[in-house]
Amino acid sequence: MEFIDYYKILGISKNASEKEIKKAYRKQARKYHPDVNPNDEHAKKQFQRINEANEVLSDPVKRKKYDKYGKDWEHAEAYEKARQQQQQYSTGSSQYYSGAGSGFSEGDFSDFFESMFGGRASAGSRRTSAKFRGQDFHAQLHLNLKDVYKTHKQTLTVNGKKIRLTIPAGVENNQTIKIKGHGGKGINGGPNGDLYITFNISNHTKFKRGGKNLYTTVDLDLYTAILGGEITIETLSGKVKLKVKPETQNNTKVKLKGKGFPVYKKEGQYGDLYITYHIKIPTNLSKKEKELFEELAKLR
Repeated sequence: MEFIDYYKILGISKNASEKEIKKAYRKQARKYHPDVNPNDEHAKKQFQRINEANEVLSDPVKRKKYDKYGKDWEHAEAYEKARQQQQQYSTGSSQYYSGAGSGFSEGDFSDFFESMFGGRASAGSRRTSAKFRGQDFHAQLHLNLKDVYKTHKQTLTVNGKKIRLTIPAGVENNQTIKIKGHGGKGINGGPNGDLYITFNISNHTKFKRGGKNLYTTVDLDLYTAILGGEITIETLSGKVKLKVKPETQNNTKVKLKGKGFPVYKKEGQYGDLYITYHIKIPTNLSKKEKELFEELAKLR
């Protein structure tokens, strides 16, 4: 397993504070974000490493394991269990070991791990049958709001392995889903860990999302607001025509049923679209227009 120096990736020292880690992560993430570097595979890979480094170093528990065990930090729990077993065996348990001396230090973890879980056993010992579950993996998937309006498939690369993933319409920002068995490989025949994917959904549309509902503001000219009429507006599913009642007031709200966002994992169900009218007052009036408005004012 290749050792990746998370401190070096974020450009910080090993004594960096939580605030410094957070600041460095934001700086690096902005620099290598896929939206800033489209079709740049190096930037994409670096962005993944930056997120991985931040996930470990921003978590005090994970950071402690990383500082102690280096590239083997993900197997820290398995190591501790194995070390306890090895210590028990060395005190006289003949079921697994016959006269094996302890002779163990934390610095020998990689060699010990190899001999205990898949390599050759040390002299006078037999390989343990202990099984351990693989490490869970965590990844972030960056999508746009329009991307999750419809169910679609994407191919992700996690630790060099390609995974074909179906993303259901309606997933929420910061929502996490579990892909069972796609984490780290189990140790000594143990079950694989799981892959947890957290969605980071950016919104570049004119709609504000609130769960299954969408909200937007539509400009309405003064004459249509007073006399009524018909306007065409954009929705995420296409253009629709909307009737405007006469004497519509500024900030009037209307609801378009079923034109909101898909409901997560409920095929064919949608929220509503709420529209707030913003009436635009005409400017640069001609002399004749001003005279007409003056006449209207006298009539009122």
